[in-house]
Amino acid sequence: MQLAPAQLSEHLKRGLRSLYTLHGDEPLLVQEFADALRAAARSQGYTERTVHTVSGAHFDWSEVLASGGSLSLFADKQIVEVRIPSGKPGKDGSVALQQLAERAQGDDSTLTLVMLPRLDGMTTKGAWFGALDSFGVTVKFEPIGRPMLPQWIAQRLQQQGQRVANGEEGQRTLQFFADRVEGNLLAAHQEIQKLALLYPVTGDGVLGFDQVENAVLNVARYDVFKLSEAVLGGQAIRAARMIDGLQSEGESEVLVHWALSEDIRSMKRVKDAIRAGRPMPMALRDNRVWGAKEKLYERVLPGMSDAVLARLLDAAQKVDGIVKGLKQPDWPASGWQALHRLAGMVSEHCAAPSRGSSPASRQGPQA
Repeated sequence: MQLAPAQLSEHLKRGLRSLYTLHGDEPLLVQEFADALRAAARSQGYTERTVHTVSGAHFDWSEVLASGGSLSLFADKQIVEVRIPSGKPGKDGSVALQQLAERAQGDDSTLTLVMLPRLDGMTTKGAWFGALDSFGVTVKFEPIGRPMLPQWIAQRLQQQGQRVANGEEGQRTLQFFADRVEGNLLAAHQEIQKLALLYPVTGDGVLGFDQVENAVLNVARYDVFKLSEAVLGGQAIRAARMIDGLQSEGESEVLVHWALSEDIRSMKRVKDAIRAGRPMPMALRDNRVWGAKEKLYERVLPGMSDAVLARLLDAAQKVDGIVKGLKQPDWPASGWQALHRLAGMVSEHCAAPSRGSSPASRQGPQA
């Protein structure tokens, strides 16, 4: 049985199940959900708790199975947590998890909680995960992406009695806040809590831009592959901010260049395939373009001319030399400055497709 994180309150009203599996790559959301389950369990008499962290191929699963089948003299009910940081329980673990899942059926004395990182599609099709899903409740935690982050911040502020001003000023405040904490949800949570301490709620609890600007640290963490989506989305300012962030975090110039240049090469391959008669969906699939990038390619490519792609390929080749220490005429000597210029060139063309593109193709995602 699958459960959305937002459905927890309604789910708990109907009573606890004996087996829960939490998986996703937002540790804050996973931890909060697990805390809520533990609190509900304690209120129902689950007074004992054991935690097993699976580490290495030689982990002793017999201890997990034994703890799930025995209670101390001082507890009527217990919580057994199994944490698998790698997301791969191994052969013995697969068997043990299937046994735990089957044994959880009708067991009102043990609450089993399995905690996992983000899992790929192949892993979720495995027998052990299938057993956990069939005999218990599975909850998947999706990352809070940049477009949804302002709304998430507003909801968290509301929970502690605070809000931003109405209208454009409030939106500007939320966008600033999101820029400062993008990619670091735990830090975002901490910054929101800090606002409650710095500005105790009085009156309507409205936070001004100046208050947020003075209080919120720049704790954003950037992903080089998210940079690629920002560039393809024509979000030049955000892309420049992400490149600065990646530089300050010590990311490799070569990796950042690879991500940008691979998109340029991929657009060229897809464009060539379409010209040869291949339908765009098939051309995208052939070049392993999926998910968010697939939608971005569909928007950008109809307005991307061969001449533009040729210029971008040439620029990517020059920047390849710069990040490896070579000099190029009319280009910055610094690899990071060259990456800024390359990203700006690509995002400029992605933000403004040519007049020959369809109206639908000119509608891009918002920052």
